[in-house]
Amino acid sequence: MAWRDMISFCSLQNFSIYQGRTREVEFCAHTIKSHGATVARSHMHDWLILLLLVIIEIILYIIGPFYRFVGKDMMTDLKYPLKDNTVPVWAVPMYAVLLPIAIFVLFYLRRRDVYDLHHSILGLLFAVLLTAVLTDSIKNAVGRPRPDFFWRCFPDGIDKYDQWGNVVCHGKDSVIKEGHKSFPSGHTSWSFAGLGFLSLYLSGKIKAFDRNGHVAKLCIVFLPLLLASLVGVSRVDDYWHHWQDVFAGGLLGLFVAAFCYLQFFPAPYHTEGWGPYAYFRALEESRSNSRQNPPANGLTLLAAEVQVVNQQSGPDHNSSSSTDDIESGRK
Repeated sequence: MAWRDMISFCSLQNFSIYQGRTREVEFCAHTIKSHGATVARSHMHDWLILLLLVIIEIILYIIGPFYRFVGKDMMTDLKYPLKDNTVPVWAVPMYAVLLPIAIFVLFYLRRRDVYDLHHSILGLLFAVLLTAVLTDSIKNAVGRPRPDFFWRCFPDGIDKYDQWGNVVCHGKDSVIKEGHKSFPSGHTSWSFAGLGFLSLYLSGKIKAFDRNGHVAKLCIVFLPLLLASLVGVSRVDDYWHHWQDVFAGGLLGLFVAAFCYLQFFPAPYHTEGWGPYAYFRALEESRSNSRQNPPANGLTLLAAEVQVVNQQSGPDHNSSSSTDDIESGRK
């Protein structure tokens, strides 16, 4: 039975069977209007922690990095030209945060599951902000000079050192400060955190690991990771980072994204990887309530089973099934 678009079963009433056909079926979805406020309240502490992470990130940006010793013999690898960013800073949250959220909203409009929408957004924001805090904490603690540090420190090309052999910079303070934030790459870690989370989300939604051998699905899964990788490559090309900075940033972002994703969703290769844990708990509660308070005709449990079959069928079923099929009882 391939019934599609039966999203988030809430209740079943007025079932009547006549000559093997289902006459009336009533479903309701877990929408923003019906369950949004309840879901948000249940995660109020998570949102407060998220706000705290924003404050910590601002503080880390203000306090600045450790000014590591930079001697004259170290300048060989630090004399690359000072260039503008190929990927500007303002673009990072656009593709690492707003783009995934737009895709989450599209899935919500399709499935009407507020649990999926809320948890995907919350998980994404945690992945990005945790990565940002970890990245800037390490940046400030390490204080590694960028490949273009010489020109940040000596914009006129005339170098100067103290009695200990350390640089005496006469460039702009903000430019010098930014020059000590090479390790790890923030652009790369943010990119892999946001787009890595999106890649995991898509792999679960399209059932990329359902063992049916549809290798083309992997193209969708790897596309966000390719974009993140290209951002990382641009950081080396712009001489803002050493390759080690980019490699470490990518690992950090992807690691945090995976942990945050698994807090809300099963692993993508799991049979229930297409939905969040909270959805299945809500469905199980509906089924338990139905067993405790069965209707006269005893068909509530049947509708819950129909819901599970529909969600597990996902995008692999023929999209021609409709509400008319449900009402007429066609199989």
